[in-house]
Amino acid sequence: MNFTYKTHGTCSQYIYFDIDEDKRLHNVRFLSGCDGNLKSIGKLVEGQDAETISKQLKGITCGFKSTSCGDQLSQAITQALNSIN
Repeated sequence: MNFTYKTHGTCSQYIYFDIDEDKRLHNVRFLSGCDGNLKSIGKLVEGQDAETISKQLKGITCGFKSTSCGDQLSQAITQALNSIN
């Protein structure tokens, strides 16, 4: 399934990703933000278990912000998993 998540409190604006029938992540892409770092996140999480990645990224902050692009991906994954359960 394809998902789009509107981020909050980060430089990135949207996160696009797929979750397959085995609940694995694919094609994670961010709109805006730190291009190289966000491409790296997408490569690192490709094919990984969505719930595991969500737990690992939850609560990461960026500088003075209370969230980060990784934390926003965690929230996006949680929302997506809740919608398919």
